[in-house]
Amino acid sequence: MPVTIADVARQAGVSKTTVSRVLNTRGEVDAGTAARVREVIAALGYVPSSGAVGLARGSSRTVAMLTPPLTWPWMGEVLQGVVDTVEAAGYGLLLFTCNRGRESVEHFAGQVSARAFDGLLVVEPEDTLDTITAMHRKGLPVVLIDDRGHHPEFPSVATTNREGGASAARHLLADGRSRPLIVTGRPDFGCVRERLEGFLDVLPTDRVVGGDFTEVSGRLATERFLATGRPFDSVFAHNDLSAVGVLRALRAAGRSVPDDIAVVGFDDIPMAQHTEPPLTTVRQPMRRMGERAAGMLLAHLAGTPAPVEPVVLPTELIVRASAPA
Repeated sequence: MPVTIADVARQAGVSKTTVSRVLNTRGEVDAGTAARVREVIAALGYVPSSGAVGLARGSSRTVAMLTPPLTWPWMGEVLQGVVDTVEAAGYGLLLFTCNRGRESVEHFAGQVSARAFDGLLVVEPEDTLDTITAMHRKGLPVVLIDDRGHHPEFPSVATTNREGGASAARHLLADGRSRPLIVTGRPDFGCVRERLEGFLDVLPTDRVVGGDFTEVSGRLATERFLATGRPFDSVFAHNDLSAVGVLRALRAAGRSVPDDIAVVGFDDIPMAQHTEPPLTTVRQPMRRMGERAAGMLLAHLAGTPAPVEPVVLPTELIVRASAPA
C-alpha cells in the first residue's frame, strides 16, 4: 500500500492540515514541528500527490478534461491546445473519456467528489449534461468546448458552424452546383443543426440524408441516395470522415469527383489533404478552441469572472480539388 498523508500525520503526531502546510512551505508551522514532519516524510518515503500539496491552499493545480473517444479525428488538435495552455501555466491535466458511455461518466463523477482537480473542460456535453450540471452546482468551475451557447449556464468556446455551412453552400453555388445532397451528422448535436441551417439558408434542398459522423455512414448514405436515382451534382458532408465515405461511394459507382459531383466536408482534419482527390472542407480552429477554453478556465480559477457570452472563433473554407473554385 502506498504511504498516505494520513500515515505521515499519524506518525508525526500532527494533523493532515499541518503536514500539508509543511509541504506547501507555509509559515504557520513552528520550526520544530516542521522538522519532525519532514523527518517522517523521509523515513516513510512519502511522495506527496498534487492534491496533498494543494490541500492547504485549496488548489490541486490540476484541471480535468472530459472528452468523447480519442478516436474522434479532431480531438488530438483540441487536446494539444489545452495541454499547451495548462502546462505553460504550471497546471497538470487529468484526461477522462466517455468510451464506455454512462459507466465512464459515473466513474468520472466519483473523481470529482474526491477533489482531484480544480476545474473542468468538457467537449460536446450532450451525453453528460446532467452530471456536469450537478457538479457545477456544487461549485466546480466548468467550460464547454464546441457548445455554441446552447447551455448558457456554462461559459463556452465555439466556432461558427452556421456560417461554415453557408460558406460551403456559397462555394458550390458559385461553381454552378444547384442540386446538392447533404449528409448530416448525429441529430442530437447542435453543430449538425447549425451547419444544416446555414447551408439551407443559401442553397435550399430536400436531398438530406442522415449520418453519424463516421466514414461508414457517409458511404452508406451516399449509396442509398444513388439507389433512388434522384440526380445530384454535389455533396456537403457534415464532417470530413463522412466525406471520405462519400468519396469512396462515388468512386465505386463510377462517378467522377469533381467533374460529375463536387464534395465538401467540414473540420479540415489532416486526412483531408490526402484523400483522392484532396478534400475541399470548412476548417474549424480546433487547437485554438482548446487554447481559449483552457485559458478561460485558468483565468476563472485565478479570480476573473467567466464571460457571459460564448467565445466564437471563425471557420474558414479551404478549397481543394474535390470542389475547386
